[in-house]
Amino acid sequence: MTRLNRITDIAGIRVGHAADARVASGVTALVFEKPFACAVDVRGGGPGTRETDLLDPASTVQAVDALVLSGGSAFGLDAAAGVVAHLREAGRGFAIGDVRVPIVPGAILFDLLNGGDKAWGRFPPYRDLGYAAAGSAEAGAFALGSVGAGYGARTANLKGGLGSASSAVPGLPAQIGALVAVNAFGRVTMGRGPHFWAAPFERDGEFGGLGLPPRMPDDGLSWPREPVPGANTTLAVVATDAALTKAQAKRLAIAAQDGLARAIHPAHTPLDGDVVFAVATGAVPLGDEVADLARLGAAAAETLARAVAIGVHAATRLPCLDLPAWRELFGKG
Repeated sequence: MTRLNRITDIAGIRVGHAADARVASGVTALVFEKPFACAVDVRGGGPGTRETDLLDPASTVQAVDALVLSGGSAFGLDAAAGVVAHLREAGRGFAIGDVRVPIVPGAILFDLLNGGDKAWGRFPPYRDLGYAAAGSAEAGAFALGSVGAGYGARTANLKGGLGSASSAVPGLPAQIGALVAVNAFGRVTMGRGPHFWAAPFERDGEFGGLGLPPRMPDDGLSWPREPVPGANTTLAVVATDAALTKAQAKRLAIAAQDGLARAIHPAHTPLDGDVVFAVATGAVPLGDEVADLARLGAAAAETLARAVAIGVHAATRLPCLDLPAWRELFGKG
C-alpha cells in the first residue's frame, strides 16, 4: 500500500471536511469503520470539548464511532450533533436495547475574530457543517491547509491550517498517524523567518526542506504577540493500528502532546485550549506493553510535530484575514 503521509494510512479511518467561506470557519470529521478505543489529553488553559468524560478509562463506553474538530468556539460544539445525525442514519452507535447512540467526542478552536461573518442568526452553521463533513469522509488522501477545522485558523504570524502526517514505528510492526488543526497563540516558525521548529523531524521535504537555520534568529524566542485570552487552540488526533486499552491510549495522548511543544513556541499556554485525542484500531498486538507503548509515544510526538508544520506550510491566505500564508512569504505554489 502506498503511504500517503496522512492519518488515513491507519486502516479504518476516514476523514472529511466542510467549510463556510462567508463565516470563515469549518469542521473536520474522522469517521471510523467500527468503534475504536479512544482517549484524550487536555493541556491548554481554555479548552472546549464534548463527551470527553466518557473517554476516561473507568467509563462504561470503551470505544467511539467518530471524532470531530471544529472552529466556532462554543458554537462549534454543534458540529458533533451533525456527525451523530449522519452516523445514526447509517445505523451506527452504542447499543442500548433496540436504540443505537453514536459516540462522537469533539473539540473546538476559537476563530471568531478572523474577519468572517459570524452574524448567522439564531442557529450557527456547525451542525450542518458536521453533517456534511461526516458525509464526505473517505479513506485515502484528503486536503490539507485552509480546509475543515483549519479553514479559519491562524498562528501568531502566519495563517494556520490543517495538517496530517504518518510514520512507521521503529522496532514495531505498527504505524502512527496524526491530524491537527493549528490555531496557536505561538509561532510554528522561528521568529519571523521561514524555518519551522519541527525541522529536525521533517521527512522528504514535506514542509519545504529548509532544515534548521545556521543560527537562531534574534527574534526566535521572543514573545509572539499581545495575548487575546481564549482566542486560540490547537486540536489534534493521533492514531495507531496497535492494540491499546483506553488507559494505554491515554498515555499515548499524553506523549503526543510533546509534539505540539516541539512544533509551536510557546505551546500549552493559558491562552490556548490544546487538546490531543488518541485512537487505537487494535490490529497489531503489543509485545512488551511498557516498552512498545514508549516507542509508540515517541513516534506519536514526532509525527504530530511534523503534522503541525505541514498544516501551516499548506495553508493559504483568507481574503477576510490580514495574515500571510507561509507560501506567500517563503515558498512557491
